[in-house]
Amino acid sequence: MSRVLLDYPHRSAGHCGSGAMRDLLDWAGLGWEGPPDEGLVFGLGGGLSFSYLRQPGLTPPIYLVGRGADLELDLLRRLGAQVELTQTDDPVLGWQWVRDELDAGRPVMVWADIAELPYLRVKLKMSRHDVVVIGYDDDAQVAFVVDNDREDVQEVSYDALARARASTAFPTPARHATFAITWPPRLPNLREVAAESFEASAALMRAGGSGLADTTSLSTAVAGSGLSGVQVFAEDLARWPQALTADEHEACLRALPAFIEKAGTGGGLFRKLQAQGCADVAARTGIAAVAEAAARVARCAAAWSELALAAKGEETVEVRGHHCAQVAAHLPALEAAAVDALGSAAVALRS
Repeated sequence: MSRVLLDYPHRSAGHCGSGAMRDLLDWAGLGWEGPPDEGLVFGLGGGLSFSYLRQPGLTPPIYLVGRGADLELDLLRRLGAQVELTQTDDPVLGWQWVRDELDAGRPVMVWADIAELPYLRVKLKMSRHDVVVIGYDDDAQVAFVVDNDREDVQEVSYDALARARASTAFPTPARHATFAITWPPRLPNLREVAAESFEASAALMRAGGSGLADTTSLSTAVAGSGLSGVQVFAEDLARWPQALTADEHEACLRALPAFIEKAGTGGGLFRKLQAQGCADVAARTGIAAVAEAAARVARCAAAWSELALAAKGEETVEVRGHHCAQVAAHLPALEAAAVDALGSAAVALRS
């Protein structure tokens, strides 16, 4: 074939992974009494997490993320889908995998570096951005791509898409990653899926040590994951005035709102999406412990958003840094309470 363009339902979303999964579920005609909202999809991924890294040489000097690395694969497994994630350093083979899926009538999710996608116009490199390819045109040499950050279908040149899929940027080489998904005829019981996913998020936060920060050399870094990582972050933020130059301190403060609110997190470092997912499950099941988990996670989301707001403004770096340290000091306790509530919700869903 020289041209393929699939009929595909797409809406903008707060996060690339949960947005792509929501659209793919809609395309497959799957859901519980209709297609699920993005918050529910994120929550069922069981990937609520935390990773912090401050290391010389990073631009900006810090990296902050609030989800685990395997959310998409874990979600697909929980929903009974079969998925083959293939990677290669051969761009020809990588593109052939995409074409094979499209020629079979299936949209295909891939990883792409945001800095190489021309429609995003960003400088920050990040190699594991999920986009869905829904078609191609050999005559025009373009692929048709949908992205959570854009409502319309984007036309991306073959060359640009190949560069984005070959990225070796942080946090890991993309290597033309391609997700070939076979969906089940129906989804499993929502209570069972929600119980497993809430339990997984609680375990991920309690265990730590599995976040994206662990993929980087830590010899000169301050880093942490999970609940202990939140404590590391709060304590390190309070030390920024002494540990950093004024310019580095300013760069870190400027980066906080981007990582917390703007970098495809759905708001509040992914906590807003998780709270929405918990609230959706609570509404469908009527279980009070799940509603309590939604409230606890929502408080975390609000605190992270307060931190992002404190980092902005026209005050001096010293004033903003002090305010941020005050806000961040409350985060470890709030996160611990949310994690306990997620664990209790999982138990209640299984009773």
